[in-house]
Amino acid sequence: MSTTGTRSTIIRLLSHMRDGKEVRDYLNRFSRLDQSRFAVVKVGGAVIRDDLDGLAAALAFLQTVGLSPIIVHGGGPQLDAALDEAAIRSERIDGLRVTPAEAIPVIRKALSAANIAIVDAIRESGGRAASIPTGVFGARLLDEAIYGRVGEPAEVNLDLVEAAVRGGEIPVLACLGETGDGRLVNINADHAVAALVKTLQPYKIIFLTETGGLLDDKGEVISTLNLASDRDRLMSAGWITGGMRVKIDQIQALLDDLPLTSSVSITSPEGLSQELFTHAGAGTLIRRGEKLLTETDKAAVDWPRLEQLIAASFGRKPVADFWTSLDFDRLFVTENYRAGAVISRLDGIAYLDKFAVLEEARGEGLARAVWQAMIDYAPYLYWRSKSSNPVNSFYFQECDGSVKAGPWTVFWKGENDLSRIPGMVRKIAALPETLERSG
Repeated sequence: MSTTGTRSTIIRLLSHMRDGKEVRDYLNRFSRLDQSRFAVVKVGGAVIRDDLDGLAAALAFLQTVGLSPIIVHGGGPQLDAALDEAAIRSERIDGLRVTPAEAIPVIRKALSAANIAIVDAIRESGGRAASIPTGVFGARLLDEAIYGRVGEPAEVNLDLVEAAVRGGEIPVLACLGETGDGRLVNINADHAVAALVKTLQPYKIIFLTETGGLLDDKGEVISTLNLASDRDRLMSAGWITGGMRVKIDQIQALLDDLPLTSSVSITSPEGLSQELFTHAGAGTLIRRGEKLLTETDKAAVDWPRLEQLIAASFGRKPVADFWTSLDFDRLFVTENYRAGAVISRLDGIAYLDKFAVLEEARGEGLARAVWQAMIDYAPYLYWRSKSSNPVNSFYFQECDGSVKAGPWTVFWKGENDLSRIPGMVRKIAALPETLERSG
């Protein structure tokens, strides 16, 4: 079967999944991008060591559906082992591996082996990949007296990368650079990624890790971070580690050089496809983002903009008296009114009346940021959705329970009084339509 035929077959199969429409929407969006600028994926050495098959399968799948990420890999555990075997002491200063001249051949061999291992594994998984251990990063030495042969990227040459993408191969880059006088230097993987990102301006930056995302104080993955609204709160949390602070600072610096549409995902190889192709994701999605506004005064809400958001999201305008008759509680909305949640009160209980996201903003993490703010405010609430609504796949993941009632599915989250559920379901299902009829 041709590559085009294989892609079509996979998309048809995915369309029958619960999140099939989401998958198709993301695939179509990604496919319209210049593939050399679709995504930069950083792979840590621990992933190469512990989950090479999963990594290769995830990357080969992306290629099968027509997407060509650019891989940049490190090799910390591999270098530690190789230098130890060569009786060369490993030392770090300011987070950088001190690299004496005699370590360069050992590092080159170890990184080249890791590079070839990734390429071979992708090929064994049915994909095509190109090994590019050197030739991309022109470098200048840092302080040789302190760090040895450690460099930072001075220029990025994309000729080999673009040739691989044109040839239908996934470029796999090692973090080795060459100085102007031809000396090979070791480059920190995060610095290499930053230089490549600044040059390419990719839509996605993906860090594949064993943890599968940034972890909160309970060891659970943080699903989304909108840096414009979440950064200060997170950085002031008592539980955040020094390493996590550094990572967030690095990600902020990356996103500051990119368009608002670009994002960073931290996930595992196993979760890569779900993180890329579904609203719920499977990792931590980080965007520079928009500030999140909370309005508790109905008069302070920009109703014309909110009405436009609802109409664009649902394809139908709210009914004429929707806003005036609403028992308004509060609105969570991004500063540009691209995603929002309207909360009202039903018998004193929080009711999600409208959850609206512009099509262009889906996948940016705005919806997740709005949702999280709403859940933080209303740990238990109810909402309803037409049973044909494609967003229900997300609602089923987020709810604690649901009941089908006529054309509606009624959802609830955090309810601690089970005897209240039947009555609430009846009342919610009986509420009048709040959107104009189509046609």
